[in-house]
Amino acid sequence: MGILNTLLRAVTWWNGATLNTQIYTARKGVKVGEDNEGNVFYQNADDSKRWVIFNGEAEASRIDPDWHGWLHRTWDEPPTDKPLQHKSWEKPHQENLTGTALAYAPAGSLRRQDPIERKDYEAWSPE
Repeated sequence: MGILNTLLRAVTWWNGATLNTQIYTARKGVKVGEDNEGNVFYQNADDSKRWVIFNGEAEASRIDPDWHGWLHRTWDEPPTDKPLQHKSWEKPHQENLTGTALAYAPAGSLRRQDPIERKDYEAWSPE
């Protein structure tokens, strides 16, 4: 499996880091922390650059709001040093599921396994 993963990462940019990013990270990256998904966050020595190496597919919605704010300099301290205070009503972060089988499908949608019959409207039919 190791050889297959290496080959896959060599020919695709969306699975983990590219070769250039791996080399730059090895030379100049300072590990700042890791999130629950296994994504690893880095900065360079003078903190002029911040980046993430995804654990698997590079999908921006897989970064939770705490780390997103740090990456985009909304706040200076990473969540490992100064965790954000969350409200009791906040839901846990969830990646964007659009285009997957887990995407939201409203009642009556043909994408639902068992569509619910709607009674609040009638379908138009030509006469």
